[in-house]
Amino acid sequence: MDDTTEEAGAGDPYTREPYTVDSPVSDLLARAVERAVPVVRGIEEARLPDPTPCRDYDVRGLLNHLYRVTVDFQDMAARRDVDLATPAPDRTREDWRPGFEKEARGLVQAWAAPGAEEGTAGSMGLPARTVGTLALVDLTVHAWDLARATGQAFTPDPVGVEALRAFMARMGPTGRRMGAFGEPVAVAADASPLDRLLAETGRDPGWTPPGGGA
Repeated sequence: MDDTTEEAGAGDPYTREPYTVDSPVSDLLARAVERAVPVVRGIEEARLPDPTPCRDYDVRGLLNHLYRVTVDFQDMAARRDVDLATPAPDRTREDWRPGFEKEARGLVQAWAAPGAEEGTAGSMGLPARTVGTLALVDLTVHAWDLARATGQAFTPDPVGVEALRAFMARMGPTGRRMGAFGEPVAVAADASPLDRLLAETGRDPGWTPPGGGA
């Protein structure tokens, strides 16, 4: 998901009743973090300039974006103001592997706090559960982006993938109008749930680095 500051309209699905999943958002985030952290830990500095399936970012830029998500969505859970218009700082100039893990686990704790999933959150006043699920989109899809770009294996949480597919079915059209997701990509009838989710966000599940390198 790319940053956006565009406000949703009064009739926009993002502003209606909150998206609901059976599991608490914090539980889904916890499972996603367990899968994203090893990917980030496995990124070599030499791969930072490489392209990713997320066309707006190279590995460095996407890592910085995902790092920022873990920080900003903690603030949103606590109902603190977040300025999404400013560029993400370059975390790769510091000890970013343990830093990302620390902030990712802090994200889970923030959304597990009493009341975090109630009411509204974020500058657009979205239902809090919707905001938390947007963080889940980033942790799942961008972890795949980074893994694919850097030649790593990635196995997502299957419960989270199914929750996100339901989320995309309801919220995807609005997200595309706001520029958060690309147009859906066609996939085979027997495509996996993950590949279908990736396609729904506008990604080619078969993407490989230019030249076919890993």
